[in-house]
Amino acid sequence: MNIIDLYINNLRKDDILLFANKHNINLNSDELDFTYSYIKNNYKEVLNNKDRFNFDEYKEKFSEENFYKIKELINTYINYL
Repeated sequence: MNIIDLYINNLRKDDILLFANKHNINLNSDELDFTYSYIKNNYKEVLNNKDRFNFDEYKEKFSEENFYKIKELINTYINYL
């Protein structure tokens, strides 16, 4: 198990909310539940295939404002992976 696996195993919904709020993203409960579940179940796939990850597929899961803020955040952070 590596450091990313350990982090994800200990990830809580509160951690996601804090990160989102820090970036001026106010997730509602459905958005939070989806994000938490997606990260927990798909982080390895995304990390191993970051060039094929298409956030646009999840547009209906978020408000329009949150979708564009998250998309911008992903585009910023994906370069560090």
